Amino acid sequence: MTRHDNRRALARRSFLALAGGAVLSVAACSPQTKSVASAEPAGALPSGDPPPGTELNIAVRTARLQFEASGLAKELPFTVSEWPNLSAGPDIIQGFRATSIDLATNAGIPPIQAHAIGVQAKIVGVQVRRYPLYTFATAPGSAVTKAADFRGKKIAFSQGQAQGVVVLRALKEAGLKNSDVELVALPSTQFLTALQSGQVDVAPLGEPTLTKYLDQYAKDGARGVKTEVVDLLTVLWAPNEVLNDPAKAAAVRSFVPLWARGQVWAWENPDEWIDAYYVKDQGVTKEDGRRIVASLHKPQFPVSWDDAIAWEQETADLMAEGGFVPEQKAAELFDRRFEGLAAEAVAAEYREES
Repeated sequence: MTRHDNRRALARRSFLALAGGAVLSVAACSPQTKSVASAEPAGALPSGDPPPGTELNIAVRTARLQFEASGLAKELPFTVSEWPNLSAGPDIIQGFRATSIDLATNAGIPPIQAHAIGVQAKIVGVQVRRYPLYTFATAPGSAVTKAADFRGKKIAFSQGQAQGVVVLRALKEAGLKNSDVELVALPSTQFLTALQSGQVDVAPLGEPTLTKYLDQYAKDGARGVKTEVVDLLTVLWAPNEVLNDPAKAAAVRSFVPLWARGQVWAWENPDEWIDAYYVKDQGVTKEDGRRIVASLHKPQFPVSWDDAIAWEQETADLMAEGGFVPEQKAAELFDRRFEGLAAEAVAAEYREES
């Protein structure tokens, strides 16, 4: 077996250990667990409000905070029985498989990973971001100052999350192969500890985690290395069995526009959002919150999903090329019955026309 073949085999095994194995452990402790490999959602979306008594478990913490601060919570025509405080792709896949999460938000890669292990779910909402979201943080004392310096370094790599694709795209743009570095398979929740302990030399971090890390370790030589790598998609997605339930499908349809309006509210009310999210929920200072928000761009919701599907296909191809997932058709990950619902709910300046 060649070194390349070895790396491909390791890639598949490490993802299954991070995602598939964890999924099984959650499923084992849930008496209500059943397979989410169900029929493809089809037919027209239910019209009108969901019937009384409809409930969803929704893992979109930012939406919960936005709804509470803006008053949008009063417009929900169904009950949110729980708002699980989960956001990492592998955790959401676990929740889908254990039927403990009905709707979640993630980057584009978790739906690809879910499909690879037989957890069938569909994207029902799309937000696009055409600017870099992640910065590569270095371990204290590291000499890394640019992406080309990644050669020979240990890089934190979460295959089931956006950070994993950001790493692969950054290596490609720097002219490096996966074999030119050591990819250390970790969930993103362990990136900080890995940097602090020297387990890895580099890890991609988003805000506000990046700010909190550099506030503590910049004095010891840690730094942020910026690239032009864009993680284009933020998606809402739900298991097939949820979308095949008429009451729950109606609830999801009613949630998508409110999700988009919540994002717009946060953009248009930065002081209230900084206080509700960055200060009270994430524990950063108001000054840091203002700096983070000032670095962002206004939310954009595409009228057409054609570009999003093309981007998702590029990502799936990149993952397949690295041996992390089988080849797949990204178009099958989208439920286009929901296309345009988010864009129609916001003002024209927040819509992206194709």
